[in-house]
Amino acid sequence: MESQPSIPLLSFIFIIFVVVFSNSYINTSNALSIKEATVEELQTAFEQNQLTLRQLTEFYLNEIQRVNPILKGVIEVNPDALYLAEKVDRERKAKTHGSYSRLHGIPILLKDNIGTKDKLNNSAGSFALVGSVVAKDAGVVKRLREAGAIVIGKASLSEWTSFRSFNAPNGWSARGGQGKWIGNIRGLRYGGNITWETDGSILCPSSFNSIVGIKPTVGLTSRAGVIPISPRQDTIGPICRTVSHAVNVLDAIVGFDYNDAKATRRASN
Repeated sequence: MESQPSIPLLSFIFIIFVVVFSNSYINTSNALSIKEATVEELQTAFEQNQLTLRQLTEFYLNEIQRVNPILKGVIEVNPDALYLAEKVDRERKAKTHGSYSRLHGIPILLKDNIGTKDKLNNSAGSFALVGSVVAKDAGVVKRLREAGAIVIGKASLSEWTSFRSFNAPNGWSARGGQGKWIGNIRGLRYGGNITWETDGSILCPSSFNSIVGIKPTVGLTSRAGVIPISPRQDTIGPICRTVSHAVNVLDAIVGFDYNDAKATRRASN
């Protein structure tokens, strides 16, 4: 059973996208506020050439750099994030697709027990797994990339999701350090967070902070490529600011995966 002490850390990782800052407006005739814009409004800004994905990604990275030394909510950022954003900008400029998904170009944080085949570590907060190489993206990551989302980094967590020790401090990991408790967070502003729950890691932070979390039926989303606790309870779902965005993220990651065939086949029937 996943220990409840990890909940405070999962609650505050979203603050990196919520903080109020003075330079948060896109210079357009409609004065679109980045910090208040929904994903739908951001997609409209992309389509109308009011905002580029590089600008948005730089915005996120700057906020992480500014607040993370205090909050310790992001365990590492993707060194290729800007390259990936520029790639999406080129795709849009060349109009290589007739239409785009709602997640196309939207930055996403992943909990640091969800494997990615890139330059990010997959460590569950532990130095023991730093430098380990996974064979391929986790099932949900593969689907996110196919939808055009950008993996901007890994969110911190209680080391080994509190199974390193039942007496470890709340929100502590060797890699991420001791996270701070942030009490009143209004929610993730733009992208989203993909997290894994055995017992509370989606529902509790969402409830505490009045944001939208969806805990899928076990097997509705693939657990392949994720550091597990319980095959009977582990599930992966989104935490986002709005219901519509959470639904869009969930739509992107659900489905059968032969690497988690027993669970995903049963749930898809």
